Amino acid sequence: MDTDLDAVVVGAGPNGLAAAVTLARAGLKVRVYERADQAGGGAATRELTLPGFRHDVCSAVHPLAFESRFFREFGLRDRVDFVIPDLSFAQPLDGGRAGLAYLDLDRTAEALGRDGEAYARLMAPLVRRSTEVAEFTGSSLLRIPADPATAVSFGLRALEQGSPAWNLRFREDVAPALLTGVAAHTILAQPSVAAAGAGLALGAYAHARGWPIPVGGSQAIVDAMIDDLRAHGGDVVLGHPVSTLHELPRTPVTVLDVTPRALAEMGGDLVPAGYRRALEKFRYGGGVAKIDFALSEPVPWANPEVRRAGTVHVGGTRAEVMDAENDVNRGQLPDRPYVLVSQPTIFDATRAPEGQHTLWTYTHVPAGSADDRAEAVIAQIERFAPGFRDTILAVNSRSAVEVERHNPNYPGGDIAAGAPTLWQMVRRPVLSTDPWRTPIPGVYLASASVPPGPGVHGLAGWFAARSALRHEYGTRALPDLSPGG
Repeated sequence: MDTDLDAVVVGAGPNGLAAAVTLARAGLKVRVYERADQAGGGAATRELTLPGFRHDVCSAVHPLAFESRFFREFGLRDRVDFVIPDLSFAQPLDGGRAGLAYLDLDRTAEALGRDGEAYARLMAPLVRRSTEVAEFTGSSLLRIPADPATAVSFGLRALEQGSPAWNLRFREDVAPALLTGVAAHTILAQPSVAAAGAGLALGAYAHARGWPIPVGGSQAIVDAMIDDLRAHGGDVVLGHPVSTLHELPRTPVTVLDVTPRALAEMGGDLVPAGYRRALEKFRYGGGVAKIDFALSEPVPWANPEVRRAGTVHVGGTRAEVMDAENDVNRGQLPDRPYVLVSQPTIFDATRAPEGQHTLWTYTHVPAGSADDRAEAVIAQIERFAPGFRDTILAVNSRSAVEVERHNPNYPGGDIAAGAPTLWQMVRRPVLSTDPWRTPIPGVYLASASVPPGPGVHGLAGWFAARSALRHEYGTRALPDLSPGG
């Protein structure tokens, strides 16, 4: 064993850092190795277009920043400045119409007209119990829910919105479009139970505590975690790729923020044959093409209210978003793609030179696509924001292949690190009540490929660290993660 270290972590993304912080708070000497020259993984912020324009490399808006139990225990809200838009997300439609999901559910229902009451009946029980929804969806689905009533209410709604019955409660097209826009974050076929479940959870958070945007970019979340790690004796080594477990110092605990594919490669002959077969059966999903813009002025949305939204789902009606997402799942590039959009400089002027703006977008593509989707994204935004093209100062476009090249945790551009289908949310990547623990002695998996899956929440790392403390040190008490701890 390395006499100077008690634990090593591979990967300085949110999950890897959450594991490192938890282990360090438990009194262990921890070191994190990161292949990139900057920590953050899916929560990094860089200059990608022009000097002075700071862009979030992957995640930009953080619905789980206030709902994740790890972040609540960590006191993230007290460590990082956030802006919470009163319009969480919007779905522009042709003719200047739009679905508008305000933080205030009643205001949202009022804006939806004839379908407002139906939307409120669907969402209100989940909004009232948003923390319980986060607890249920934020762990292994094999565990008995702490609040079975909320789990049943959530499940029934997901079954409805994930089936051909998804339109039965609605009479118009705006509310259905609003729901499908958020469900489409999953890169899954529409309708599907898993996509509906994710959409309902995200929608509940949007109306309960909002979708926060960190001032200065997502890097602020990462920096807060690194500061805490260092304050408790840990360190981060950048520019240090790890190819095999044999390259790492011998310590009682090794936590890997990597995919099952990478674990199989790094473990080599240390991986038992049965477990290797399970890792090889794990399936990855569709990819994203990421396009960032430097703009001379805000996006000129045809509906002025959309300009106030923290997130905009561009794709049109429910039927149009469904067609685009199902094209991707059939391995085709849609002519009119679904585009996820955020313009953080509307709320945070630190991201761009005075009077100018950054625009963050991605669109879904088949896994491994090498196509540049910048023009398709520009055309789709222009459809709902005439004159958008004239505001563009610079563009940085990455295909799904380039997204993976930048971050190997996104195979084929899959930012979920594994298709979030219902079965793979149960078996992620193996069927186990402790999927974070691998059969390799002292080795734990802590990426989005284990429960609770994708998102910036730190939970996979927190659960992996808790499992490691329990099995390697016999510690069941959770360390105090609070800012004053």
